Amino acid sequence: MNHIMTGKHFVLACVLAGAAALGGAGCSRGTTATAEAPAPVAVTVATVAMADVADTFEAGGVVEARTAATLTARILSPVREIRVSAGDRVRAGQVLIVLDGRDLAAQAQSARAGAAGADLAATAAASERQSADAALALARATHERVAGLHAKRSATAQELDDATGALRAAEARAAGAAARAQAAVAGVESARGAGEAAETTASFAVITAPFDGVITEKMAEPGDMAAPGTPLLRLEDPRGFRLTLRVDESRVGLISRGDVVLVSLDSGAGGTTRVNGTVSEVARAVDADARAFLVKIALPDTTGTRSGAFGRARFSGRTRRALHVPDGALVRRGQVTSVFVVDNGIARLRLVSVSGTEVLAGLSEGDTVIFAAPPTVTDGQRVTAGGR
Repeated sequence: MNHIMTGKHFVLACVLAGAAALGGAGCSRGTTATAEAPAPVAVTVATVAMADVADTFEAGGVVEARTAATLTARILSPVREIRVSAGDRVRAGQVLIVLDGRDLAAQAQSARAGAAGADLAATAAASERQSADAALALARATHERVAGLHAKRSATAQELDDATGALRAAEARAAGAAARAQAAVAGVESARGAGEAAETTASFAVITAPFDGVITEKMAEPGDMAAPGTPLLRLEDPRGFRLTLRVDESRVGLISRGDVVLVSLDSGAGGTTRVNGTVSEVARAVDADARAFLVKIALPDTTGTRSGAFGRARFSGRTRRALHVPDGALVRRGQVTSVFVVDNGIARLRLVSVSGTEVLAGLSEGDTVIFAAPPTVTDGQRVTAGGR
């Protein structure tokens, strides 16, 4: 009996010892958890609020020089010389192309000779007029003397009639000489005009640069037949470029001359250059086929772009109210965008859908979000918030 009691006491002692051990282990775990609990992280917060948002739209176009010219011939003539190549820099007035203008030069020489002959004819006509005027003066004086003598009965009627007839003849000759002199003067003017026209036409055989610039394209070779309107060279001033594009008529009312817009330019090798351009022109006539308006945007001189490059301009549209979140509060990982929302001192990770900084889904007005969340902040982390 004593042996059995001793065994029971032994079992009870073991149970109590085990319970004590378990109790001690439980207390030990509680103490460790309390010691390892992370301290709240200090964060900066911002409030999700409604704000005015301007819609934007884009339009694409081509870069071109603000000052450009396509040089063409004004006469039908073979090309004798082309003194430049693509890429050459030229000065205003520099000779670029020489056409075969020998026949035009001969016509100009003939016109000059005709003008000189007209000058001589005018001189002869002037001399003839002076002679006729002198003869008229003599006839008048003779008529006056004879008329005086006839009045004194010292001259016969026949003598008076002869003097009168001579006067009338002299008057006619003087009038004819004056008319021929005027015709000669008109002939001189006509000959001079023809000479100037021939000289001008002959000058068309030499094509010069209208302004300082760079030859961008050469479209003719010596020996080609140049015809009026046929392009021979393209010249542009590289000191200024513009982006030319077309905007739908439903949006052109949102664009005004002088507006500053963001322009993205293809810079080659897949790169993009972004600059601020200024709207310099908005056409007032719509393109009937495309139902669009031509818009020109002046680019800064430091773009380093070239004619023909593609560019896109971003315009501001109508303003509307939208939910807005600070860009620094957004956490982007690949295609997923999220924010940390502070809820009763706890950071909660929340997925959101945004367009720029406009909230499309996932947040409500008045929500408190963490701005520039530290790397130590995780979902469920206790935080202490401070305003921006």
